[in-house]
Amino acid sequence: MLYLILAFLAALAIYGPTLWVHYVLRRYSNHIDTMPGTGAELAEHLVERFELEGVEVVKGNPGEDFYSPGDRIVSLGPDHYDGKSLTAVAVAAHEVGHAIQFCRREPVSLLREKYLGRAFQIRRLGTIILISIPLITAVSRSPVVMGLLALVGVVTMLVSVAMYVAILPEEYDASFNKALPILEEGYIPEEDMPTARRILKACAYTYVAAALADVFSLWRWLRFLR
Repeated sequence: MLYLILAFLAALAIYGPTLWVHYVLRRYSNHIDTMPGTGAELAEHLVERFELEGVEVVKGNPGEDFYSPGDRIVSLGPDHYDGKSLTAVAVAAHEVGHAIQFCRREPVSLLREKYLGRAFQIRRLGTIILISIPLITAVSRSPVVMGLLALVGVVTMLVSVAMYVAILPEEYDASFNKALPILEEGYIPEEDMPTARRILKACAYTYVAAALADVFSLWRWLRFLR
């Protein structure tokens, strides 16, 4: 019983931030008739206002809210692209905040360039190694080989988690040094600003939540290997 309680608390600690992010974004996604424009219209306006040359706003698939520095694209999921909600405009401002970082070549923008791509690659490598352990162990019949592969797989996954955390300053800057001051200029009513801050916080912690989910994935792999 104690083990189940501890396992539940561990899962809550790890998946709690992810659930909180999804909860906040969904809670404030209701359509508001009085909203001046959609998320896409706000993003396009901000791209023009800040003279972000070459940056294009596109409609992505559900959940595809991001800024791609290589393609110079602000992608917004359908609900945020077409939506007139607090979540839609806050997410749009956050992603344009990233575009401002990169177009100005601010030092904080180098964090993603330095860590995020590597995090994806290292995570993929770690997953491949962990998946291949049973097969390689069956072929080699060596506990030492299994132990070494497990160690390498665990280290790569932990490094991936650390890299996700390393880009948090960039996400924080996009939310609170870029998007928040913009929204405070009158783009949304003053009484809605506390909600906007909450949404922007959820945007900022998206990658941290993903990193914690990776920790739980790693824990499941360790149990399987054991």
